Amino acid sequence: MLAYTYVEKGKFKLLDKPVPKLSDARDAIVRVTMSSICSSDLHIKHGSVPRAVPGITVGHEMVGIVEETGKDVTKVKPGDRVTVNVETFCGTCFFCQNGYVNNCTDPNGGWALGCRIDGGQAEYVCVPYADQGLNKIPDEVSDEQALFVGDVLATGFWAARISEITEEDTVLIIGGGPTGICTLLCVMLKKPEKILLCEQDEDRRRFIKEHYPEVIILSPEQIREAVKRESRHGGADVVLEVAGTEDTFRMAWECARPNGVVTIVALYDKPQVLPLPEMYGKNLTFKTGGVDGCDCEEILSLIREGIDETLAGSNLNVVYEANCPGWIAENAYTYTKEGLKLDRNVKGIICGNDDLASQAFRALSEERLAGKVCVTGQDGDLAACQRIVEEPRK
Repeated sequence: MLAYTYVEKGKFKLLDKPVPKLSDARDAIVRVTMSSICSSDLHIKHGSVPRAVPGITVGHEMVGIVEETGKDVTKVKPGDRVTVNVETFCGTCFFCQNGYVNNCTDPNGGWALGCRIDGGQAEYVCVPYADQGLNKIPDEVSDEQALFVGDVLATGFWAARISEITEEDTVLIIGGGPTGICTLLCVMLKKPEKILLCEQDEDRRRFIKEHYPEVIILSPEQIREAVKRESRHGGADVVLEVAGTEDTFRMAWECARPNGVVTIVALYDKPQVLPLPEMYGKNLTFKTGGVDGCDCEEILSLIREGIDETLAGSNLNVVYEANCPGWIAENAYTYTKEGLKLDRNVKGIICGNDDLASQAFRALSEERLAGKVCVTGQDGDLAACQRIVEEPRK
């Protein structure tokens, strides 16, 4: 199989590697159906993650289907769609028992996948401690919706949780990239009085303003005065630093009120300095470290609740639901036929991927409903892309 591999500082390469095998009774083999590139992968490439091992397959944000499990795995089985947790943790050591899974004492504990052991930028990945490292995806949640659960959403959720946010607080988030937005979403769950977000990129500011109008969006040039103006006590009660630059690190503690909380979410390419003489008297609490990614099941539940709330607030009515184990396309044909027996006046069919959508379309064609019902495939596949390429030739 092809695997995107960390060769040396500054160099990733696509290499041919053998399909992984179970090496422990607690392992699972997952066929990767979707993965993403995290900024942490780029930190590895730049040499900013000293513990990264040359030769490993990178990638720690992925979802997939369980292909095989060790005999001691009890929570997932072959055919299950799953998210893969960025953290590997045993679940039994002191740190795991207290929720600090990033500090798991197992040799492969903490951030191992895609850093110290082979990760998910490949067709298959072996996941240690599968009962802790994998979470079943609800049928109503697509691969795309679940993709960020194991890392970037888990990071935002962890950051919001440890920041001790109350409903009376003014919260400042520094950085409006993917991790910043995921952190914003999780901070919003805490319902603080005000949320300010600092981002230098104009396009990102525009996106956040459009989708989250209740958030006060500011540029770096505006932030210091705005924090004083918008806060009750001369600074933000909680600051979450997500951008990861020397300037934003300093901005974080400068914009916090005395006795406030500063949570460092970002990774940095070089060491940062705390000028303690300048900070004297601020009495800040700093919270740092890697994400404790043990909240994935709760995050998946929140995504499912969000889908239910969206449906409840609309005029949409779901008349039929079915899961296609193993993404077998022929099942989509059968399920579409069954659904049409219940209601032929459906307006749309949402499928997990394009292959399933093609079979739903086949069923609609036989019922003379093709072109009258909207069909979507949420995740693209190679065959569907190939059809798009070849279609003009026909």
